[in-house]
Amino acid sequence: MEVRRANGIHLPGCDIWLDSLRSRAVGVVTHAHSDHAAWHEETVLTPPTAALMRARRGYRNKVVREIPFHEPYEHERARITLLPAGHVMGSAQVFIECGGGSVLYTGDFKLRDSLTSEAAIAVQADTLIMECTFGLPRYRFPKAADTHSGIVEFCGKSLKEGCVPVLLAYSIGKAQELLALLGRAELDSVLHSAVFKMAQVYEGFGAKFGTYEEWSGGDVSGKVVIFPPNVRDQLDGIPNLKFACVSGWAMDRGAIYRYRCDAAFPLSDHADYDELLEYVRRVKPKRVFTIHGFVEEFARDLRALGIDALALGGKNQLEFRF
Repeated sequence: MEVRRANGIHLPGCDIWLDSLRSRAVGVVTHAHSDHAAWHEETVLTPPTAALMRARRGYRNKVVREIPFHEPYEHERARITLLPAGHVMGSAQVFIECGGGSVLYTGDFKLRDSLTSEAAIAVQADTLIMECTFGLPRYRFPKAADTHSGIVEFCGKSLKEGCVPVLLAYSIGKAQELLALLGRAELDSVLHSAVFKMAQVYEGFGAKFGTYEEWSGGDVSGKVVIFPPNVRDQLDGIPNLKFACVSGWAMDRGAIYRYRCDAAFPLSDHADYDELLEYVRRVKPKRVFTIHGFVEEFARDLRALGIDALALGGKNQLEFRF
């Protein structure tokens, strides 16, 4: 099956687009993050992703097909099945059967357990298109339980010192993961309005959180604050803040200085290097296309393992052995 990359992934054989930010005739949206989500003339996505997109981006009067996980949708020239991706709530992998072949597109995904998103699965496919944000060997995340403990300890210690712990995390996915974690630790939270709105959507689909409230500019003492990184300056003027960055990029040396934080915790909603390799083993594809992240490096590592792999839209230096 032919695969093209041009502002999204295009499968010309069935004329279906995957995660295109331009409006298309038929587009599958894997999850509600802004770098993947757009409304199309016909949009195919899971019910949670549809709800998150409506809450965040509003709604366009187009055809919206909300397809539950594992339930095939018979399109004109293809069968589309959405499978859990483990990235954020409602995030989907896209399994497409067309013309006697099959394609599995991961979107953003991870294999590790999550407190708030569905567990990812892998199915066999002829062609695998996979994101590899952390496709270098140095990105091997510590156990989630250890990272969770570190975050709770940071918050508890900050509160005991009379400080206000601020966790910086994206408004969809990571923030809700932290909210669930803090609920288990019986710590009260104050949320930026964007995080608060998405948390309410999560709860509508069964997520369980502790006590939280929307930030209104008032006193936040004695509570943990969760804010998106790009709006942290809204907290200027509040005394005794202690910031922590929560991101897979916390693995990088000097992360606390780059993100202007007191601490950095490597909690990610993407697969790390070992998970990427494990995922390819499970899918057993005939060929692999890598997208997003260290595409050339990870494709090269797969070829070294004897796997037919190319970076889609990237440079591919093939190895010749004599």
